Amino acid sequence: MSENAAGTVIVISSHVVRGSVGNRAAVFALETLGHQVWALPTIVLPWHPGHGPSTRLTFAEADFDAAIDDLIRAPWIGEVKAVLSGYFGNAAQARSVARLVTALRERKPELLYVCDPVMGDLGGLYVPQPTAEAIRDHLIPLASLATPNRYELAWLAGAPLEDNTAIMDAALSLGPSRMLVTSAVPMMAGGTGNLYLSGRHALLAEHRLIDKPPNGLGDLLAALFLSRLLSGMEDEKALQLATASVYEVLARAVKRGSDELTLASDSSSLATPMAMVQMRRLLHPAQRRKG
Repeated sequence: MSENAAGTVIVISSHVVRGSVGNRAAVFALETLGHQVWALPTIVLPWHPGHGPSTRLTFAEADFDAAIDDLIRAPWIGEVKAVLSGYFGNAAQARSVARLVTALRERKPELLYVCDPVMGDLGGLYVPQPTAEAIRDHLIPLASLATPNRYELAWLAGAPLEDNTAIMDAALSLGPSRMLVTSAVPMMAGGTGNLYLSGRHALLAEHRLIDKPPNGLGDLLAALFLSRLLSGMEDEKALQLATASVYEVLARAVKRGSDELTLASDSSSLATPMAMVQMRRLLHPAQRRKG
C-alpha cells in the first residue's frame, strides 16, 4: 500500500520504554496497517505507572509548544491525513494540540482528528483536573471522532452512565459527529462492549470479558479504528475488525501470561483478526425521539 493510499498520521501521546501503551501501541498498529506515522511523545516513562513508580520525563510547556509550531510549518505537512491524541502531561499540551489541529484543518478541512481522552477509569480521574478540562474544552469540540471509555464519558458529560441509552445521550451531548465508547454496558452475559454512535449508526460490538487485562487496549482500539476509517471502510465493518483485533491481541497476551500486550508477536491479529465479535444494532437516539 502506498503512503498516500494509507495516509500519514500524527500520533501524540505518552511513550514508555518497556511496554505497549500510548504511542508504543498506536504507532505499532498504524505502521503495521501501512501508515506513515509522525510520533510526538507528551511524556516519557520507563514503564506504565501500573507496574510501579518510575521516573517521569517531561517537557517544558514552551518547548512542547515550539515543537507543535515546527510541525505546523513542516514542509511535509501536506502528507498528513489524520491526527490521533491520547495521554497529555499537562493542560498546556492539550491546548497546543488544539492549535495544531486547527492549523491543519485550515489547509485540509477533511483532516480526521481522533481524540482519545485518556484521563480516567472506574476509580475517577488519574490526570489533574485542569488537564481533563483542557481536553474537554479545547479538543473534544474539534474531534471528528472521540474514543472515551464509559467513565471518561461520564466525567465529560457530568452524569452517571448506567445503561447504553444514557451513554448514547451523553455521547450526542458532547458534539463530535462520531463517538466510540469502550467499556459500554454489555448485553451478553460475561461480556464487554464498544458502543459506536454516529449520525446514522448506533452499534454495539461485544466480546467475552477477560479479567486483569494488560494496559493499552484503548490506545490500540483508537489507532485501529482510525486506520480502518482512513481506508474508506464502512463504519460497521471498521468497528467489527478493530474490536476483533483488540480482543484477539488481549486474549493471546493473557494466555501467554504477559503483563503487557505482545504486539510484535501478534501483528497478524492487527491486520487479519479471526476472533468472533457479536455485532448489535441499537435504537439510535434520534429514532427514539421520533417515536
